[in-house]
Amino acid sequence: MSSSSASTSTGGTSTTADGTASSSFWRNNSRSIPGRPTTVANRPGGGRPIGSGSSGATSSFQDYQDSVSDAWDLGDDEFCIISGVVDTRISKRASHTAALNVIKTHKSGVGGKSFTNTRSDTQDLGATGDSEPCRLDHNQPGDGRPEDKECLRIENLDIQQPPRQQQYNSNVPNDGVVYVNDHRLRQRFHAYPGRPQLLKLSSNVASKDVECESKYEKFSNILEAPLLNLIALKELSWSGVPRKMRAVTWRLLSGYLPTSLERRQTVLERKRVDYRKLVQQYFDADARDESQQDTYRQIHIDVPRMNPHVSLFQQQLVQEMFERILFIWAIRHPASGYVQGINDLVTPFFIVFLQEAVGADKDLEQCQLSNLSIEQRDIIESDSFWCLSKFLDCIQDNYIFAQLGIQAKVNQLKELIQRIDGTLHRHLQTHGVDYLQFSFRWMNNLLTRELPLYCTIRLWDTYLAESDGFAVFQLYVCAAFLLHWRDQLLQEKDFQGLMLLLQNLPTHNWMDSHIGVLVAEAFRLKFTYADAPKHLETKS
Repeated sequence: MSSSSASTSTGGTSTTADGTASSSFWRNNSRSIPGRPTTVANRPGGGRPIGSGSSGATSSFQDYQDSVSDAWDLGDDEFCIISGVVDTRISKRASHTAALNVIKTHKSGVGGKSFTNTRSDTQDLGATGDSEPCRLDHNQPGDGRPEDKECLRIENLDIQQPPRQQQYNSNVPNDGVVYVNDHRLRQRFHAYPGRPQLLKLSSNVASKDVECESKYEKFSNILEAPLLNLIALKELSWSGVPRKMRAVTWRLLSGYLPTSLERRQTVLERKRVDYRKLVQQYFDADARDESQQDTYRQIHIDVPRMNPHVSLFQQQLVQEMFERILFIWAIRHPASGYVQGINDLVTPFFIVFLQEAVGADKDLEQCQLSNLSIEQRDIIESDSFWCLSKFLDCIQDNYIFAQLGIQAKVNQLKELIQRIDGTLHRHLQTHGVDYLQFSFRWMNNLLTRELPLYCTIRLWDTYLAESDGFAVFQLYVCAAFLLHWRDQLLQEKDFQGLMLLLQNLPTHNWMDSHIGVLVAEAFRLKFTYADAPKHLETKS
């Protein structure tokens, strides 16, 4: 898929570069073609090439930062019409907030000030009213106090671009106020390379496109059948699962629950008891051999590092649950044992089952596990363990000695990109970028560190719904993901700029709709290349 033959689509026709018109399959001109990378010229604020300074100097991290900030907020998709739903209703609060944000934006544009901190409708769900954008005044002696740092909550991670003339290392703007979304938050946002995209754990906006009434009815009809039609459930889940239905759907898709409705509760109770026995037998044992002790020590080091800027994962109860899940999984899989990165794969299951326990309409960011009963916590832990075990069965070779499965997939990705887009492949090779340097993490962590958490959960809806397991499909998702950034990558002219972009891809504003386009393009690539091995051979 090369973008060198770009065309402009309008209605049902498309105009090519030479001016000729041709019919286009994509007749809905309100959407971009799935998998087609967005050009920098079309993006808001994207007229400046990535990594190019104003004076043509060597690319820097600040140039990268200045060029990838998207111009829209998290809440923008809140006001979009859901595809296929005619009577889409917008709440009064949503429209009121949108109007206020537009007014603030226009006010800030007067006098050359183009930067404003607009708040999305999903931010601070428990608040009774809107408030001023959170900021810290350097003229006040209280700067840096704990109460000031309350502003740095995860809900406010809608990164905005500061004025172009302001330097990145300037602590005090012209008006004497430091905006939280500027220096402090930017510094904190990039304090952990490889995991900058977490944002909100639960997002009403992110789930809008799957939370429609008709889909609820379809899921209910399938799930309540005496003998579940697993093929129909996979077909329906491939495009996303509604949040209220996700926990039970994931249990069924992973093979944790049987298809017979009358047997499900019995199986659940038995498997949960089995897990508690495993914990007593292995984790709570007084004597461990040296290899088991080494495994536990590594897990104990890795778990606190996981999502260090999210308070939920810093709770002691949560960390203890993760340690037990990972340790028992390692003991039961001696061929691989524990490998760094598997800890990230527990997170989506944990979040989904925690959401089920507290309620689909509750905000997880303020959730305290100590408020849940012991029985509820045991259910979350045991279900996360069994679903993780089933989920990793088809990619077990990724975590054996030397991780041969990942190495093979990285080589396949290289060959695939070489066939699909030779220009991009040669560009990466010319500047010394090896596919292993960036795609190893994609394969090892299943893109959990490249995407916001709610986008990862949406992606896993599709992974779990793949009929033949997601091991093969993951390769084409990574290929589509790389091709999505084609234009930005081609504008980078050195190794440093390419690696900075590949390791910190600007996905922090992604929504479920982006994942829908990504998996659609991945499916197209799989349909084209997976059953045609000659496509992966070098041209003679």
